[in-house]
Amino acid sequence: MSAVWHPFTQHATEPAPPRIVKAEGAYLTTDDGRQLIDAISSWWVTTHGHRQPQIMQAIRETSDQLDQIIFAGLTHDPADRLADALVEMAPEGLTRVFYSDSGSTAVEVGLKMALGYWRHTGGTRQRIAVMEHSYHGDTIGTMSVGERGVFNAAYEPLMFRVDRIPFPQGDGRATLDAFEALAAGGEIAALIVEPLVLGAGGMMMYPAAVLRGLADICHRHDVLLVADEVMTGWGRTGQMWACDHAGVSPDILCTSKGLTGGAIPLAATLASDRVFQAHYSTDRSKTFFHSSSYTANPIACAAALANVALWRSEPMQDRLDRLGKMQQERLDRLSANPRFENPRRQGTIAAIDLKVRDGGYLAEAGPKMRAHFLDRGVLLRPLGNTVYVLPPYCVTADDLDQVWGAIADWQG
Repeated sequence: MSAVWHPFTQHATEPAPPRIVKAEGAYLTTDDGRQLIDAISSWWVTTHGHRQPQIMQAIRETSDQLDQIIFAGLTHDPADRLADALVEMAPEGLTRVFYSDSGSTAVEVGLKMALGYWRHTGGTRQRIAVMEHSYHGDTIGTMSVGERGVFNAAYEPLMFRVDRIPFPQGDGRATLDAFEALAAGGEIAALIVEPLVLGAGGMMMYPAAVLRGLADICHRHDVLLVADEVMTGWGRTGQMWACDHAGVSPDILCTSKGLTGGAIPLAATLASDRVFQAHYSTDRSKTFFHSSSYTANPIACAAALANVALWRSEPMQDRLDRLGKMQQERLDRLSANPRFENPRRQGTIAAIDLKVRDGGYLAEAGPKMRAHFLDRGVLLRPLGNTVYVLPPYCVTADDLDQVWGAIADWQG
């Protein structure tokens, strides 16, 4: 028996996981020779495909010259070049890049930046507004701004209070009205949102017009907007950033997962100049006091630069559009199946709900469906009774036929 304690795994009930010995493109190969289609991009990180050649080459070349370098008091070329590239690619107005090593940490950094902004500019705002059903990570701050429930019930004593607005229904008017009332009170420091798609909440989707409305309210009431693009960034929603659909420029943007094409851990929190300037002072007490040991790892930054080069040189928008179309075609076919409901898609992300009485993340159908999919050569991890397909952009039509066929075959 392995000594490994796996994430989001109940070892008392789960079987031993398959052992992966090779990854290539959209496929994972097990030690007994089976090939699995990675239909969830290994937890939403793999964009171009596993072991993308240019990214792998960048990792090899950089490791010949550099390994980890302390980033407090020193810098290096991969980090400087990547920061410039991210500012160029990001929504307008984001001018500073702070590196970390995971999506949770990127969001934690964003929350600290927002609170630091108000403290250092003489404000008294300390309240954070969030959208219900959100998930932003598993550190204390990110759990606090996420949905309370089975994910974090044991850690409730550690978490701080937040103000919640309802998830948008229909045209989202109730959500906008609720946030308007909160923001008008003059006490909200920041609103944090997953733009357009709430990932772990069940791939819940809402219109770009609602995101635009929330941004407008932030602007009118001087509330900082923090966009958690950890999952939605790098093309997942059909454009580079989910914020692009709404023409929104947040004050703070968090990115990770697809930043290196999914090859190696790296995260970044981008901030507007006013957020940076609030921390820029001869008063050293206004320093932004955050770091991780592996901040701006040179090898990871080089992988991200290779990813950026692919976005600049390859027909990425055509690939996103093609994948979105293929997803919609197969989702439409399954929509007629009476065992499923609520089909939905945003860009390359498609989801549908299984009609069961036992819903929620701990629905009994979840583990059974995972086993069913693995038997059919497909890696999927349903969120309770929600089945979603979020594949690498290199996936083929035949691959998707196999994936959606496995979903349609479920008879539980």
